[in-house]
Amino acid sequence: MTLAAKRPSKRLFGFNLKKIRKDIAPPLIAILIFLGIWQLLSWSGITLLPGPLSIWTDERTRELLLYPFYDRGGIDKGMFWQTWASLQRVAISYTLAAIVGISTGILVGTTPVISKALDPLFLFLRTVPPLAWVPISLAALNKNEPAALFVIFITSVWPILINTAVGVKEIPQDYNNVAKVIKISRKTYFFKILIPSALPYIFTGLRVAVSLAWLAIIAAEIVMSGIVGIGFFIWEAYQNNYISEVILALLYIGMVGLILDRFMAWLQSLIVKG
Repeated sequence: MTLAAKRPSKRLFGFNLKKIRKDIAPPLIAILIFLGIWQLLSWSGITLLPGPLSIWTDERTRELLLYPFYDRGGIDKGMFWQTWASLQRVAISYTLAAIVGISTGILVGTTPVISKALDPLFLFLRTVPPLAWVPISLAALNKNEPAALFVIFITSVWPILINTAVGVKEIPQDYNNVAKVIKISRKTYFFKILIPSALPYIFTGLRVAVSLAWLAIIAAEIVMSGIVGIGFFIWEAYQNNYISEVILALLYIGMVGLILDRFMAWLQSLIVKG
């Protein structure tokens, strides 16, 4: 019997146990410790905030947890539909922000005069917090739905635009010199030099922007009444003192935010590597 045959297998049903212990165990332990401390603080009376176990012990919250797909019409919907409505708004505005941000970033990065002209304006607009845009968008659009979409767009477009512009400006000068010497067409330069060189910067902006878009929709929905969405759900629960429902909603928000970030990271590694 060979030495390799004597060694115990480190795989279970195709999963690498060593990798699981290394990558999953530490964050899982940290989460459990955090939840345990939170629950102990709640039991001790130091804080009036319900502990994580209230998600299960509270009857209303337990129903929301067990039946996320119920729909009684209007805004009385399960957590899945509340989250799905918010995600749809994020998808629409984020896609528009990506198109506008990348195209404008390329224009700014390749045109120094436009860069100098617009830089102060961009600096001014990108420092405005999402909630500050809510009353302006409501006054301008006079409807909750388009106002929410605008808030997401204006919040998420800046990291895409700025990172794209930086990526274009950081293209090695040698590449540009070679392109001029061999006189390649603008189309070839765009697809063979500009986009591949700027792609890591573009994806950095896209990854930051998707997190900001998710944060912005929550902030926008909280102050916009009568729309289906997890942000408005949180506000309604708070108004009715259903704090355990707020905690459940925060759990959904955190999970979705993590999934969106990991998806963009995977997409970045896939495309940039290719």
